[in-house]
Amino acid sequence: MQSSPTRADKRRIRLNKIKTFFSKPQNVILLLFGIVLTFTTVAPIVAIVEDTFAIHPGTIDENLAITRQQFSVFYLNNSSKAYSLANYVDLFTSRLVKTNLWTPLKNTFLLAVFTCVVSILYGGIFAFLVTRTNLKFRKYLSSIFIFPYIMPQWTLAVVWQNLFNSRLITGGADGLLASVFGLTLPGWWCQGLFPSSVVLGLHYAPFAYILIGGIFRNMDANLEEAATILDTPRWRTMFRITLPMIKPAILSTILLVFGSAMGSYPVPHYLNLVTLSTKYVSLNDKYTGEASILAIIMMVFGVAILLVNQMTLKSRKSYTTVTGKSGQISRFNLGKRGKYAIAVLFIILTFFTSIYPIVSFAFETFLPNPGDYSFLYTGNWANLTTKWWITAENITENGMYGQQGMLYNQTIWHAYGGTILVSVACALTAGTIGTLIGYSVSKNRRSRWANYVNNMAFLPYLMPSIAVGVAFFILFSNKYINLFNTYWLLIIVGTVKYIPFASRSSLNSMLQLSGEIEEAAIIQDTPWFKRMFRIIIPIQKSSIISGYMLPFMTCLRELSLFMLLCTQGFILSTTLDYFDEMGLYAFSSGINLILIVTILIFNTAVNKITGASLDEGIGG
Repeated sequence: MQSSPTRADKRRIRLNKIKTFFSKPQNVILLLFGIVLTFTTVAPIVAIVEDTFAIHPGTIDENLAITRQQFSVFYLNNSSKAYSLANYVDLFTSRLVKTNLWTPLKNTFLLAVFTCVVSILYGGIFAFLVTRTNLKFRKYLSSIFIFPYIMPQWTLAVVWQNLFNSRLITGGADGLLASVFGLTLPGWWCQGLFPSSVVLGLHYAPFAYILIGGIFRNMDANLEEAATILDTPRWRTMFRITLPMIKPAILSTILLVFGSAMGSYPVPHYLNLVTLSTKYVSLNDKYTGEASILAIIMMVFGVAILLVNQMTLKSRKSYTTVTGKSGQISRFNLGKRGKYAIAVLFIILTFFTSIYPIVSFAFETFLPNPGDYSFLYTGNWANLTTKWWITAENITENGMYGQQGMLYNQTIWHAYGGTILVSVACALTAGTIGTLIGYSVSKNRRSRWANYVNNMAFLPYLMPSIAVGVAFFILFSNKYINLFNTYWLLIIVGTVKYIPFASRSSLNSMLQLSGEIEEAAIIQDTPWFKRMFRIIIPIQKSSIISGYMLPFMTCLRELSLFMLLCTQGFILSTTLDYFDEMGLYAFSSGINLILIVTILIFNTAVNKITGASLDEGIGG
C-alpha cells in the first residue's frame, strides 16, 4: 500500500512543475509580455477614467464643480487633487449636449459604417476581379491598389480639397475643377460625411483587398466544382457558396476598418466633419474632463469590437465538399473587350487614388498661391515659383512667414530625422515583441493565458488612435512621470499600438508551421535561439518581415496617435499640421511629398531585397 506524499514531496513536485514551466521559452515569453501588456493597456485606460472625474485647474471643469453646489467634490487619500461628477453631468445634461456629444457621436458612427461599406465594396470587387477573372494588367493593378493605404491618411482628403473646393461653396481658393472648368459642386460633395466616408473607404480598401483576395486565391476548388457538376447557376453558386466562404474575411475587414475609422482625426479635420476625435481636440483646452469622457466613449467602441470578434470566432461555420474533384479554380470570362475595358477603368481610378496625389503635391509646391489653379485658365505659367524650396534666408515677405525654404529648413529636416528614428525604433520593438507573442501563442493555443495575452496585444489596435494617444498623454504627462515631447514616449506608444501588426502576422504564419520541425531540433538538443534563427525565422521570413514593415510604414505617416504627445518640429506629421495652421500650404504639400516618397522607397527596397510584399500571393 502506497503512503501519501509528505509535505516535502509536495514541495518538490511543485518546484518541478515550476521548473518545467519555465524551461519552455514560450511560457516565459507569455508570462513576461502578459504582465507588460496588461500595464501598457490597462494603466492608460485607468488613467483616462480617473481624468474624467478630476477637477482641472483653470478649466470649465473647476468652475462647474465650485459654483454648482449639487456636484459633490471629494478627495482621495487626503490628496490635494479634487474629484467631482461635474464633467459627466455637464456633458450629458447641458444645453450643449447635442453639439458636444450626440452630433459628434452620430457622425463618428455613420463615418465608420459608411467607410466599411465603401472599403468592402471597392476592395472586395477588385479582389474578385484580380483573383477570379481573366482581367488584364492584374500585376500592375494589384501593386498600385495598395498605395492609398501606404500613403498618409490625409493624402486623399487634401487631394479632394484641391480638386473640388471653390470660393463660392467652401471659401478660400478655387480647386482644379472650379479654376479650369468653372464647375462648382454642392457643399455635401466638398465637405462633411460623404467625402470623409469615400476618402477613408479608399484608404482602407486595401484591407478588404488583401483579406478577401487571400481567401479567393486559396479557396478550395472542390466546392464550386461540385456546384458546377450539379448544374447550379453561376449566380446561385456566387451567393450560396462563394460569398459565405469569404464571410470571415468580410467580418475581419469590418472589425479592422470600423475601429480605425472611429479614431480618424486628419480626414474629418480636413473635410470639416465634426466627430468625436475632432471634438476632443476642440474641447481639450477648456473642457478637459469632458474631452476625456469622449475618449472613453471611443475606447468603449474598441472593446465592443474585440468582443464581437471573439463571438464571430466561436460561431464560424465550416463547409464540406459533397461531390466533385479538386482542380484549378475556374476564372470568370469577362469577354475580349470586357477584360480590357474594366482594366482601363481601374487604371483610371487607381491613377487618381495613387499617382495623382504625388503629382498634385509636387505641383502645389511650385504654385505662388498653393491651391489656386487660376493660372491654368489664364495660361500664365511664368508665375510658377521655386521659392518654397530654395529660399535660403528667413523672409517675412511673399508669404514665407519668416521660414526658410524646405531644402534649408532645419525644422523640417529635424522632424524628418525624428520620424525615421521613431519609425525604426517602433518597427524593431513592435516587430520583435509581436513575433515572440505570435510564436508563444501558437505553442500554447489552448491556454487561457495565451488567449488573454493575444487579446491584450490586439486590443490597442481596435482602440481609436487618438484615444490611445490621449490615454498615454494623461499617464505620462504628470509630475511623477513626465515624458511629454520626448522620443521615448512616442516609441512606447507606437510600440503598444503596432504590436498587433506583428503578433497577428506571426501567429497566422506560426499556426501553419508543423510542430515536428521544432521537435526534431529539440531532440537534437538544439538551443532555443538557434532553433528560432536557423529554422523558424527563415521558414516564415515573409510573414515576419511584414510584421516589421507594417509598423514602420504606419508610424511614418501617423498623426492621430502622436499629435497630443509632442510639439511641432518633432516629427513630420505634427510639423505638417503646424505649417497648415500657419497657412504655409506649400510646406505641408512638400512634407506630404517627402513622406510619400520615403514610404515608397523603403517599401520598394524591402520588396526587392526580401521578396515580402503586402499583396504577395494575391496578384502582385
